[in-house]
Amino acid sequence: MATILAHIKVFDGKEAEFEKTVKPLWEATHRLEPHCRRYEYFRGEKPGHYYCLLSFDDFRSFMVHQTSDHHEAPDFPSFLEVIRLEWLDPVQGASELVPTEPQDVPDDASELMKRYSKDHAVAMQDWWKRLR
Repeated sequence: MATILAHIKVFDGKEAEFEKTVKPLWEATHRLEPHCRRYEYFRGEKPGHYYCLLSFDDFRSFMVHQTSDHHEAPDFPSFLEVIRLEWLDPVQGASELVPTEPQDVPDDASELMKRYSKDHAVAMQDWWKRLR
């Protein structure tokens, strides 16, 4: 499993453009990616702050999402000021999702997927493992 909370800050005045962009991305992700468990956007408390909760069957499925045509098409740099990915580990018995685990991408993965797999590598916390 790969579960992530994306912390997103869009440039001032770009909120409507961001929301217009993520709606078809949400739709395509749910329609085209059978290994997606969660993919939801939320407005935050502060103006221009958003969150995206993503959960996939495994890290490779997350990489398929990241490198998909529908994910790569939007011009995110034009409206994203900051994005930070926080890896999450579901609490068993209090979530239907399974633990987050690292996974290598296939040897024949595209260069883009190989780059993303390094840039977005699973960050497992030692304290998670002690509670599993």
